[in-house]
Amino acid sequence: MSNPVFVIGEAGVNHNGDIRLALDLIDVAAAAGVDAVKFQSFQADSLVTRSAEKAQYQIDNTGESGGQHEMLTRLQLTDDAHRQLFERCAARGIAFMSTAFDAASLEMLVRLGMPAIKVPSGDITCAPMLLQAARLQQRLIVSTGMSTLTDIEQALGVLAFGLTREGVPANRADCEAAYFSPEGRAALAHHVTLLHCVTQYPAPPEAVNLRAMDTMAAAFGLPVGYSDHTAGIEIAIAAVARGASVIEKHFTLDRSLPGPDHAASLEPDALAQMVRGIRAVELALGHPLKQPATTEIGNRAVARRSIVAGRAIAQGERLDLDMLACKRPGNGMSPMDIWALQGQLATRNYATDEPIAP
Repeated sequence: MSNPVFVIGEAGVNHNGDIRLALDLIDVAAAAGVDAVKFQSFQADSLVTRSAEKAQYQIDNTGESGGQHEMLTRLQLTDDAHRQLFERCAARGIAFMSTAFDAASLEMLVRLGMPAIKVPSGDITCAPMLLQAARLQQRLIVSTGMSTLTDIEQALGVLAFGLTREGVPANRADCEAAYFSPEGRAALAHHVTLLHCVTQYPAPPEAVNLRAMDTMAAAFGLPVGYSDHTAGIEIAIAAVARGASVIEKHFTLDRSLPGPDHAASLEPDALAQMVRGIRAVELALGHPLKQPATTEIGNRAVARRSIVAGRAIAQGERLDLDMLACKRPGNGMSPMDIWALQGQLATRNYATDEPIAP
């Protein structure tokens, strides 16, 4: 059986800048059974200009226009808040993660410790952030929302360079050379998991294209997971059935809370239901060998048939298919052998429905 799916409960910025809500989100994630809870770490001044506009979904979900800078400033968490979150995760037996959106935040998070560094979809073209993340020589989970295969390949080139070479690349050709080198490919295989993603909150099911996971796995030879922004739990579970090694899903304490991501997030009960569904699908995937399950072997005799006498048959009578029948239980001669009996002599008397002896 393959390794268990790594399930990330994406708290993101659904704490609304309130450390108490953030701590409550950790408790909910732990109760739901996810493997890690992930936040978002940034300094608004390092992430956006003051003229940067909100995405339309952010306007729709918050009911406010205005710029990203104002919104993100309200959602920042201090270094001390991050330490409190890390400690609460440790106390609840769940991994702490956060996506860094600037260099200082990434440095701070690495000091805390995480099972993997998450590269967000928006930064798949931010070469300096990619290089910084790769230099840390840790597991990398790379979201690919809004990306083409070319975008992904170029990002992997930067990561390959950072994982295997010193200094900074002089140009894209240096990254391409690192990507195609044997050591670069080996480093990517050891460190990187790609996440298929649709950057829309919520994402309509018809935009998801789960088959793209297959394309990504074939193109890059890397593990592929899925970051789900749809409204329900079905598509995340379906992604596991399709081979996702990581599932990331936004959750909230209450979908009616103000903020850009609450409307596209699961509430606590739904998060727990999703995890149960994922674990059930994992068990159901099993192995590729087609054979009877241990639990069904005992049902063979109940469900299958045996060859029986279709009427009374006298000893020495020549058997004909018209005088035979196939009926349950299946603890006698298999109907697969019925044609071999044609024309043979009955070795004894048989009553109707009595199993025919071979």
